[in-house]
Amino acid sequence: MIKSLLVANRGEIACRIFRTCRALGIATVAVYSDADAGALHVREADTAVRLPGAAPADTYLRGDLVVAAALAAGADAVHPGYGFLSENADFAAAVQDAGLRWIGPPVKAIELMASKTRAKELMAAAGVPLLAPVDPAAATADDLPLLLKAAAGGGGRGMRIVRELGDLPVELTAAAAEALSAFGDGEVFAEPYVERGRHVEVQVMADEHDGVWALGTRDCSLQRRHQKVIEEAPAPGLPDELRERLHEAAVAAARAVGYRGAGTVEFLVAADGRPYFLEMNTRLQVEHPVTEAVFGLDLVALQLRVAEGEPLPSAEPPSPAGHAVEARLYAEDPARDWQPQTGALLSLEVPDEPGARRGAEARLDTGVRLDTGYTGGDTIGVHYDPMIAKVIAHAPTRTEAVRLLARALERARVHGPVTNRDLLVRSLRHPDFVGARLDTGFYDRHLAELTAARDEPSARLAATAAALAEAARNATTGGVARFGAWRNLASQPQVRRYRSEPDGGEHEITYRSGRDGLSVPDDGVRVVSAAPGRVTLETDGVTRTFHVAVHGDRAYVDTTTGAYTFTALPRFTDPADRTEPGSLLAPMPGTVVRLADGLAEGAAVEAGQPLIWLEAMKMEHRILAPASGTLTALHAAPGLQVEVGALLAVVTEPTTDPSEEQPV
Repeated sequence: MIKSLLVANRGEIACRIFRTCRALGIATVAVYSDADAGALHVREADTAVRLPGAAPADTYLRGDLVVAAALAAGADAVHPGYGFLSENADFAAAVQDAGLRWIGPPVKAIELMASKTRAKELMAAAGVPLLAPVDPAAATADDLPLLLKAAAGGGGRGMRIVRELGDLPVELTAAAAEALSAFGDGEVFAEPYVERGRHVEVQVMADEHDGVWALGTRDCSLQRRHQKVIEEAPAPGLPDELRERLHEAAVAAARAVGYRGAGTVEFLVAADGRPYFLEMNTRLQVEHPVTEAVFGLDLVALQLRVAEGEPLPSAEPPSPAGHAVEARLYAEDPARDWQPQTGALLSLEVPDEPGARRGAEARLDTGVRLDTGYTGGDTIGVHYDPMIAKVIAHAPTRTEAVRLLARALERARVHGPVTNRDLLVRSLRHPDFVGARLDTGFYDRHLAELTAARDEPSARLAATAAALAEAARNATTGGVARFGAWRNLASQPQVRRYRSEPDGGEHEITYRSGRDGLSVPDDGVRVVSAAPGRVTLETDGVTRTFHVAVHGDRAYVDTTTGAYTFTALPRFTDPADRTEPGSLLAPMPGTVVRLADGLAEGAAVEAGQPLIWLEAMKMEHRILAPASGTLTALHAAPGLQVEVGALLAVVTEPTTDPSEEQPV
């Protein structure tokens, strides 16, 4: 019997596992890096053990330190969560060698599925449908497009799509370098890239008594950079025959490796309906809550039950009910190449969050669920994945679940770094998503429209509310609003200027304060009421209320139909305004992971040439040459940690001396 459990992870998944442990009467142990000393998962655990350092390689990826922490805290079991060491066979073995119970599959199963190349060979022998691999050295134009993938890991790291044969050598080198950095293994393989394919997966749960459950399907086709953004269960629009075939293939895959515990078998479903095995994740998936909601299960509780040697509750899984959709809320800017964002998370409030589970196997009521590792006041740092939370909606039908989730996100109050919240709402309401026309190219086709600046009148009205709230705040003394120094004379017009974030649109708002309160000279706008945190305006006979929160020079305006962020102008000078032309600045805090081959001061570079690779929050970003010329300064080096705006290099364009021009 498990009495005390250490979670070898952080953030949202650690908090989620602790929730089940509390329901089951199991004591909890957290591990934390120095960067996570005040994190929510540390605050929620019964006991916490420090892992000195901040970078994952020094902390959460140090299996020896994690095992030592479990022993020091008196834990008798270790749950790896997802990511980090969750699919590391050596770590699983070390946990068991230390006399601790491993909440995961057998070490052999992890080893067999750890390499995608070996896993595909095993699945072929088990009769699971596969895409035929392609030898990169022998690839021809007829093999294009190709997908390069890291053999030792997932999450989009080490993946490249190759559409031109001439790009293959460069992309192979880049994929191998990224795979080596992310997983310590640079092996990369190639397979045909299926255009407009769907990413469909099957959740499996197996015990040591020959019981294997196939817990339905999930569609995870909406992805950015091969990382999932929106997931749902069951996968919509699949013919019953295909659904059954996927279930059978997933069970066959689990049995082929003697699987035990929770796992996921992932497939690519081509436009013609043919499924192909991608990989098996030998751990709990990020998107497991949608399966929990539909089947009324607690998958973590089942993992613990199986790890204690108990059988699954029945020969067949419970019957599914309803539909569930999950959206991953990230601190990132989709309109700017998905750049991760950092800083203080000032507020995180999602409406209609349900209460705690009523038991390890209780069905979730329909409604909204929030899984997060943050609360308002926490800081999103540079070292880890920028996911803030997962928001899950469960309802009797897909239409109801999608609508409920979009509305919950729209009404949420998320103040702080730029997030993908607006993108999520627009995605959920896009005709292709609503109509279940899903494939992995969704964002390639629709990103521009999904990140376009919002309706100008709506943004201006929100900026007006921000200005009036500021005026009310400035005019309040001792809790009494005093609008105007002279009782019988209206004051002169006041002007406030704001910039919308992150799209950059500017708004100039004019208002007056007089004996009757605040007024706006704009036609059609009537000020119903104005207070520092709440403004009500009437336009064209429609009354709208705006909730305004101010932090520094930022005003956050929340409405029932969306949220807006404004920066009061003039704002601080942008780092780019203080540098010479040709300067390459770090677009975010991160670590330099590599430089272009042969890059040194004096080197000639071409416009658009990748020069520096910067890694931030598990994502790799290329810094390109802004123009053709000569590299006249280089301050970046592999391993260097930089802050946003740091000068990395300078490219100087050639100048032409008129005296050297040749006569025509």
